[in-house]
Amino acid sequence: MKYVIGVDLGTSGTKTVLFDELGTVIASKTIEYPMYQPKNGYAEQDPADWYNAAVNTIKSVIGSSGVSPDDIVGVGLSGQMHGLVMLDGENNVIRNSIIWCDQRTAKEVEEMNEKIGREKLIEITANPALTGWTAAKILWVKNNEPENFAKCRHILLPKDYIRFMLTGEYATEVSDASGMQLLDVPHRCWSEEICSALGIDMSLLAKVYESCEVTGKITEKAAALTGLKAGTVVVGGAGDNAAAAVGTGVVKDGRAFTTIGTSGVVFAHTASVSIDRGGRVHTCCAAVPGAWHIMGVTQGAGLSLKWFRDNFCAPEKETARYMGVDEYYLMDKQAETVEIGANRLLYLPYLMGERTPHLDPNARGVFFGLSAVHTKKEMLRAVMEGVAYSLRDCVEVCREMGINVSDMMACGGGGTSPLWRQMLADLYGCPVKTASSKEGPALGVAILALVGAGVYDSVEAACDKICGVDKTQQPVAENIPEYEKFYKIYRELYPALKAQMKALAEC
Repeated sequence: MKYVIGVDLGTSGTKTVLFDELGTVIASKTIEYPMYQPKNGYAEQDPADWYNAAVNTIKSVIGSSGVSPDDIVGVGLSGQMHGLVMLDGENNVIRNSIIWCDQRTAKEVEEMNEKIGREKLIEITANPALTGWTAAKILWVKNNEPENFAKCRHILLPKDYIRFMLTGEYATEVSDASGMQLLDVPHRCWSEEICSALGIDMSLLAKVYESCEVTGKITEKAAALTGLKAGTVVVGGAGDNAAAAVGTGVVKDGRAFTTIGTSGVVFAHTASVSIDRGGRVHTCCAAVPGAWHIMGVTQGAGLSLKWFRDNFCAPEKETARYMGVDEYYLMDKQAETVEIGANRLLYLPYLMGERTPHLDPNARGVFFGLSAVHTKKEMLRAVMEGVAYSLRDCVEVCREMGINVSDMMACGGGGTSPLWRQMLADLYGCPVKTASSKEGPALGVAILALVGAGVYDSVEAACDKICGVDKTQQPVAENIPEYEKFYKIYRELYPALKAQMKALAEC
């Protein structure tokens, strides 16, 4: 039996999982680390924390498993996207990494649009200029910390810093590089035009690989620290969502997944590049060679339900504690007693502004149709339906772009709710399934490592063998027209309120 390691470098911690060649979990270990916020809107982490967590979690899973390092054929790396790691000429980290959720770069986004133009940016990088993405962060350092920018000799993404420390190679791969806004996404290579316009020397950037290609091998030093065998291959890996797609088998046309975490994501695979000229969704290179993915994001998905729970569901929390069940389970049961449409009550889940399809930071949450007949359970049902309508908006943009969405997986905390999955199935008009494995990104990059090590011939073949389905929710035919009536009104509300939302933000 062959074994493989998947390392998932997250924002709160790094999780490393040892799998066998069939995707069975042998051992798992997570180590957490802090995030620093030196100013309001800033978010930074120390790359040394990531590396120490990676080394110690790898060492832990090998040591606790009894598996021989000789039988571990490869390592795959997944990670938080968009972070900026800068190294000097001696490979020392110059400053803390500015990570994905940092919002200091509004002026640099304006600079990108002035120097390149919004339409050209979307044409080449497949996305509009965004404050959280890497290019704007590089410009911020250039504009605000010129002494650090002058010292910089290498620019890496978070997971690619771990790769460098394990292998000595400056390398990245297409899915994570797509989130830097320096990659020519249709052609899967760095864009000389973008880099030149922004004054970024292309020699600072790592070599770009496909996600399942071998990018380097474990060095003697890394082997001594981790317990891995020197010479073990390390493949490209993937950004977190692209890795999750592989881990759930979303690697063929028609397949997609919906994640309901704090935010919500609709992620669809496509064999041909497709770009939304309005910039409503993200297009990135997929972890499958020669393929791409489309990703729509709703900002306040699980956040909306958590907000409602924290402010209105104290009795449910107390009851759940006595019963030994999750409070969300009791909330689900309450919402199930309410008919579709929540007794003519609609909710817009824009607690944190919105990305897809509105791209409006001024958008705010709304209960529409509230009357004296409504109780807490109708409001709860309306919140869940409003999130589902927002995710349907993401699916509609994909379908506008000609992307087939007919086979949907559900992930994240919200994906464990049968009621929410049924809402999605009825609104999408397709089955909604859960994966048999809950490991997501770690399994995805482990699969990529198995392909890179030659255990499987392709990513698709590996997923066919490893990725299974646990539960399936089929659409209920009579529910579909009921939801459509309320979804039509939902879609009309934001345009009717947009100007007032902006005026409120300016008060």
